[in-house]
Amino acid sequence: MECPHCSFHFQDNWKEQFFDRDRVRLGSPSRPSAHWRYRTAVCPSCKDVTIEVAIKTRGGYIALGWRQIYPVRVGRSRVPTAVPQDIAKDYVEACNVLPISAKASAALSRHCLQSMLHAAGYRAKDLSKEIDLLLDDADPGRAVTHRLRETVDAIRKLRNASARPIDDRTALLAVEVDPREAAWCLEVIEDLFEHFYVSPAAAKAQMDAHRPGER
Repeated sequence: MECPHCSFHFQDNWKEQFFDRDRVRLGSPSRPSAHWRYRTAVCPSCKDVTIEVAIKTRGGYIALGWRQIYPVRVGRSRVPTAVPQDIAKDYVEACNVLPISAKASAALSRHCLQSMLHAAGYRAKDLSKEIDLLLDDADPGRAVTHRLRETVDAIRKLRNASARPIDDRTALLAVEVDPREAAWCLEVIEDLFEHFYVSPAAAKAQMDAHRPGER
């Protein structure tokens, strides 16, 4: 299975249990009694848990298929495999928490952004100055596009996001944003995945494929 938290692939290790011993009728008197059941799987990479529920008959037939209840599924793209697992985990958590708390999602997105900047060598005393380092980078191989420059710069201008410097200790500071702003932060993170990881990985694979003697 693929971990919904960090996208790591591992062999299924589900552990299944009853919610309780009460029987539940499925509406049709011809159907056998059934029980609500839940199962959990722990990712050996990120150590986080996935939880699914289902109704099963006494004979083992799944009357209602397994449904994932944690983490909450969201309709966003899968994390590219080139993205480091710790950064992918922040992104997935930001997606999962969006329906519950926009400000928590935006805080996780900013933390994800800062982790990417640090991994790329852009370090300063707070996130705002680290964004400046990215935008001021004159290396043509690392420079971001004009559209990405504008969107990354706008992250620090969200409501009150610059009220306190976002450093290593305050990167997860929750500030008030609306759900549209939080969803937009996730889109910026997805664009940065392409810039920092997907495009370089594709370029490297293309170069490796054309190296003499390696065909």
